[in-house]
Order: sequence, then C-alpha cells, then structure tokens
Amino acid sequence: MTPGTVACSTAGLKRRIYLPRGADAAAFAMTTYGIPLLVLAITGSAALTGLAFALEWIPRIGAFTVAGTLVDRYGTARIFRAACLARALAVLAATVVLTALEARTPAATVTVMLLAASTGVLTEFSFVAAETAGSEASRKAGTRAHRVQSVLLGIDQTAMLAGPAVSGLLLENGGPAVMLGALASLSLLAAALGPRVRTEPLDVATAKRGLRAGWATLRSLPALAWLVGGLVVSNGAMALLQAAVPVVVVTELDHSSADAGLIWSAAAVASLLAITASRGAIDRWGLWPVGAVAAAVAAGATFAVAQADTYRGYLLLIAVVMAGEGSLTVVFRTLRSRLIPPDVFGSTLAVTVLLLLLPFPAAGLLVAAVPPAQLGHAVTVAAVLQALGFAVAFTRLRTLPAAPA
Repeated sequence: MTPGTVACSTAGLKRRIYLPRGADAAAFAMTTYGIPLLVLAITGSAALTGLAFALEWIPRIGAFTVAGTLVDRYGTARIFRAACLARALAVLAATVVLTALEARTPAATVTVMLLAASTGVLTEFSFVAAETAGSEASRKAGTRAHRVQSVLLGIDQTAMLAGPAVSGLLLENGGPAVMLGALASLSLLAAALGPRVRTEPLDVATAKRGLRAGWATLRSLPALAWLVGGLVVSNGAMALLQAAVPVVVVTELDHSSADAGLIWSAAAVASLLAITASRGAIDRWGLWPVGAVAAAVAAGATFAVAQADTYRGYLLLIAVVMAGEGSLTVVFRTLRSRLIPPDVFGSTLAVTVLLLLLPFPAAGLLVAAVPPAQLGHAVTVAAVLQALGFAVAFTRLRTLPAAPA
C-alpha cells in the first residue's frame, strides 16, 4: 500500500467511520457518566444513584438480545441513525419535564430513573451499529487492523476525556437543562453524520438466528471465548468503580460533581496514551504479551484503589486502571475483528458485549445496598477476583494452538 493510498484510505475512514463514531462516543460518555451525576443532583440519595446506575445498565443488557440481530438485518446506518434520533428525543422530553419540576420530588426522581433506563437502551443500539461499522473497516485493513481499532479506541477515550468533565461542569454551573441539552445536541449530530459503510443487510432467515448464531460462533472460537471470560470478571471491578465514584467522591471525599467527572477525564488521558503506545507494542511483541502486561497493570491498580482515601489518590489510581484497560481493549477488539465471520458479526458482537455488560447492573445494586464507607471492601474483593480471572484466562490462552499471535 503506497503512502497516497494510505492517506486516501485514512481520509475515507474519517468521513465514513470516525466522525459519526466521535459524535456518538461523546453522547455515550455523557450518558454513562453524566446521568448518575444528574440522579445524585436531583435526588440527593446515594442509594438512588446506585439504583439508577443499575437501571441504566439492565435495559442495555436487554437491548443486546435484539440489537445485533437488527443491525445484521437492516444494516448499520439505519439502526445507528434511528437510535441516535430516539435518544435525542428522550433527552429533550426529560429536559422539558425536569424544568417544570422541583428537585427531590417523587416526580423528578421517576423522570431521571426513566431517563437512565431509556438512554441506556438506545445508547447500546447505536454502539452495536458503530462497532459493526468499525469492525468492517478493520477487516478491510488486513494486517493494519489493530491500527484502525486503536484509532477507534482513541476516539472513544477522547470522548471519555471530555464527556465526564463536561457533564459535571455543565451540571454544576448550568443545571440539568444545560447538560441534557448538550447530550441531545450530540445525539442529533451523530444521527446527521451517520456511519457510511457498505454492508449488505442479511435475509430474514439468517437474521432470525440472532443470538443463537452469536453463541455458536463464540463457542467455536476458544481464544475469543477465554478472553471474554477474563474480561467479564474484570468488568465486575470496573463496573463497581464506575458506580461507586460519584458516591465516594461527593459523599465520602466531600468533592463536587465536576471533580467526580474530572476523575474519568484524567483516566481517559491515561487510557488514550496507553492505546497509542499499544500500536507499536503489538507490532513488536504481538497481541498476547501486550494483553498480559495490560491485565497485570489493571488488576494491580484496582487493588490499590480500594486502599486509597484521598481524592488525588483516587484520581491517579483510576487513571492507571484505565490505562491497563485501554491496552487490553485494543487486544480484544483486534482479536474480535479478526476471528468473527462477517455474516454473523452483529449477532456475535451482541453476545460478547452482553456478557461484558452483565456485571454493571449488579454493581449498581451493590452500591445501592452497601453503605458508602464500606465500598472500599467491596472493591478489594472485586480486585482479587479480577486478578484471578485474568490469570486463568491468559494461562489458558497460552496453551491454545490456534490463538493468533
């Protein structure tokens, strides 16, 4: 591939894949980290914040039972645009209602809870569509697949860099209406851009296989299955950190919503740097060595977070955790794009992400049930399980004869 061809290909990816991915990733980050801050601001309750986190993720899991099938059936662009438009409408409707209500009233509480659930569902539909488009681009890139995936992850982490901090700042200084208005605007922008990727919609009979096809494909790919298993356990720790940070920072450490958002923005910087470094590291050492080092870093830092008792310590250690997770995600997404057949990619993607999301509602319910002062003990247990999960997964991966280098 000549330099001119590479430049042309990169420009094409920017227009077709990267720009819509960026707008949707920003909306995703604001939804995931801004909505729990909004719930805490509206209700003033740590328990309800944890419950809202669970309500945000339970419907997301349900969405994956149909999202992959719909993407395979109708194509990425149609599902992506429909999900982004619906999310914008849901956010605008909640903005109107919350403007007319007093904070800390039952009606306001119900509104933010419903908002958490609805945006969770719609965000996952757009995510599956965007991931399918990105993986198609990776597949066409051949040996440069990990570089395309690192750019996509860079977009996600750049959105994560801005999303949580912007959410906290807008909520702190402009109130719920301003924050939700920004989220709706990003959703509309994503819908307008849309991913432009050539994928043929499947026939009805093929699409109806849905999750069955995804499960069968995952079982036939042991390298992918073991890595997914390790990441499921790891996500238990990550989910607990995400659910606990608003409560710990605001309630226990006596900092603002903006400070809570800043933690994830700092973590995104560390993750972005790790993702950039991973490209050269994978070129030199391969997927598995880079993945094993990243897993060790993430597990060790998660255990240290449980011992932190200052805001600065929390910020620095979560940044290290996310750096390890960022490198590991490059490995995972590269492997996924290489191994999953194109005709069942949406369904198999839905299965893998469904498994990876299972710990998130459980983490929200745990935060709702555990007193804030005891959350550190819960994180310690999660960190130990994370380390064990990674150790078993990577030990098994080394023995698989068909595992890609």
